[in-house]
Amino acid sequence: MFIERYVNEELAELILPRDAFHPFPTVDDRKEWECLPAHLTEYWVSEAEKHVSWQWPSLPATVFMEFVRNGNRSRFEERHFARRKALSTLVIAECIEDQGRFLDDIINGIWCICEESFWGVSAHNYISQRSKAKLPDVTEPIIDLFAGETAGLLAITHYLLRTRLDQESELVSERIRLEMRRRILDPYLARDDFWWMGLATDRQVNNWNPWCNSNCLTAFLLIEENEERRISAVNKAMRSLDQFIKVYHADGGCDEGTSYWDRAGGALLDCLELLRSASRGRIDLYEQPLVQEIGRFLYRSFIHDEYYINFADGGAKNNISANLVFRYGQRICDPKLMALGAAANRTAGEEGSSGGKWLSLLRQLPALFNASEIEAADANPPYVRDVWLDGIEVMAAREQEGTHLGLYLAVKGGHNNESHNHNDVGNFVVYVDGRPFLIDVGVETYTAKTFSPSRYEIWTMQSGYHNLPSVNGLGQQAGADFRATQVSYESSDRAVQFALNLERAYPPEAGIIAWQRSFYFNRSGKACLELADQFELHQADAPIALSLMTPHRPVVDEAGTIHLTDEVGLKLTVITDPSVFDTSTELIEITDGRLHPVWGDRLYRILLQKKTAEAKSGWLLRIEQE
Repeated sequence: MFIERYVNEELAELILPRDAFHPFPTVDDRKEWECLPAHLTEYWVSEAEKHVSWQWPSLPATVFMEFVRNGNRSRFEERHFARRKALSTLVIAECIEDQGRFLDDIINGIWCICEESFWGVSAHNYISQRSKAKLPDVTEPIIDLFAGETAGLLAITHYLLRTRLDQESELVSERIRLEMRRRILDPYLARDDFWWMGLATDRQVNNWNPWCNSNCLTAFLLIEENEERRISAVNKAMRSLDQFIKVYHADGGCDEGTSYWDRAGGALLDCLELLRSASRGRIDLYEQPLVQEIGRFLYRSFIHDEYYINFADGGAKNNISANLVFRYGQRICDPKLMALGAAANRTAGEEGSSGGKWLSLLRQLPALFNASEIEAADANPPYVRDVWLDGIEVMAAREQEGTHLGLYLAVKGGHNNESHNHNDVGNFVVYVDGRPFLIDVGVETYTAKTFSPSRYEIWTMQSGYHNLPSVNGLGQQAGADFRATQVSYESSDRAVQFALNLERAYPPEAGIIAWQRSFYFNRSGKACLELADQFELHQADAPIALSLMTPHRPVVDEAGTIHLTDEVGLKLTVITDPSVFDTSTELIEITDGRLHPVWGDRLYRILLQKKTAEAKSGWLLRIEQE
C-alpha cells in the first residue's frame, strides 16, 4: 500500500525538513498552551506537583533478572513505567506554565532514563542475540515496544522544551540526541532482523509493528539531523508498515483481541498521522478501504460501556484511547467511530483520554489540543445490530440496532494460531442489557510462561475454560491446522444463524468425525438463543462435557435449568435437558491483578457432562433473558 504509492526517489520531496516540521505547539508557542481548557491545565499542573523533588524509582539489575529467575515481569515494569509517566506529566505541566518550576525534575528524569542500561523491559530481552541472558547486553541496542516508547517520549520532550533545557545546559539536549542515536536511530537503519519489522524473518507481524514504527518515526522526524538518513527511515517504516497491513483481511478484524486494537489499528493511526503531518497532507491513505475497516473494527466489537468482545488476549473491559478513536473516525469520516471515542472521553477523565499506562505524549498532545472539539461532539455510542467479519470469522448480534438492551451474542470461528491465541474455536459470549453472563475470561497478568512453549498450561488459554465441549476427555490444540470448517452466517430482521464444524479444532485422538455447532438467535417476539451441538465420533469411551463460564453463581433447579442473576438483578436462564446432562459447578477464586478488576473475587465454571456415552448424538441449549 505504501510501497506502491510513496516509496520512490520522490519521497524526499514529500517530507518536510526537520526544522520545518512542527507537529505540535512547543513551549514557545504560548498562545496555544494558554488557550487550553482550564480543567485540563489544572489537572496536569496538579499531577506534576506530585513529582516535584520526586525520588525516581531505582531499576536494580536483580529486579530485571526476575523475569528469567521466576517469570515475574511486573515489578520491573511498574518502576520502568512510573519513570516515564512522571516525566510525561512534568513535561506537559511545564509547557502549560512555562515558569521553570518543573525543569529540574524534568532534567533529573531525562538524565535518569538516559543512564538506564536498556530502554525496554525484561520480558522483551529475548529479541537480543543473547536471548536467554538474565540482563540486557549493553553492546547490542535492541528496539522493543518500550525502547520505542522511551524514544518517542524523549524525542517529543526534546522538541517541546529544547529552548528551556538549553538555557539550563545544552548537555541535556545533547545527551538525548546521543542516546537516541546509539539506541534507536542507528539500530533501526542498520538492522532488518527485528522480527516486528517483517522485513527479514518469516514470523508474522502483529501490533509490535505499527507500535514500534510509530515511535521510531517520531524519533527520526524530530531528532535526526541528517536528511538522507531521515528519509531512509521513513522509507523503511513504510515498507515495514506494509507488512502489517498485509496481515489483515478485508474486514479489518484484529485477531489479537479488541484490547490490542489500541496498539495495532490505533498505532497504525499514529503512523498515518505522523506521515500526513510530515508531508503537509501529501501522504494520506485514509481513503483506502482496508484502513477504514481497521478503524471500524472497534465499534463492531463494542458491547456497552467498557465491555467489548474479548476473544484472544483481550480483556472484557477495555479502556480505549478515546481521543485517538475520535480522530480515527474524523479521518475516515465515520460518525459511529467518532461517537464511540466521544462517549469514552466523557468517562475517561483528563489523562484517560489518551489511554496507556505509560502516558504517550504522541497521543496526549493531540488529546490536549482538540479537547474542546471532542467534548462538544455527539457522544451517543454506536450499538450495531449485526456484525460479520468473514476474514477472522467473528460474528455478533443484538436484538435491535441502537440500544444495548436485550440479548447480545458474539461467536468466533477462525483457528488456533492467531496472534495472542487461545484455544477457543467456536467460543461464544452472551450479555444481557450490556452486562456479561456467559463470558470469555480473558488473560491473567503476563509472566514468562504466557509467551513460552508452556502457554497452554495456563487455564485461561485452554478450551476447557471457554464455552466449549471437551471430547473424549480432550480439549482443542494450538496451531493453524486446528480450525473451524464449514462456517456459515445468515442474518435477517427476524433471526441470525451461525454454524461451524469444530472437528478439526480437536486432536485426532478425540476421535471426531464431525462436530456441528450452530447458533440460532431469534429476535422476533421474545428473544432467545439456541445452541445446538450435533456430533459423530469414532467411539465414545471417555467423558463428553460442555463448559460454560460465568461471573455469577449458578443456581440449578430440578428441571435442569440454570439460573444466573447479576448484582443489579438482571437474569439469564440456560435451559437444558436433565435427561442428557449431569450438571455441576466449579468455583474459581480470582486473585490475579489483571482479572480481578474485571470479574471480582470469583468466577464459575458450569460443567454439563453427558450422561450416556454415544458415538452419534447431540444436545440443545436454550438461553433466555428472564
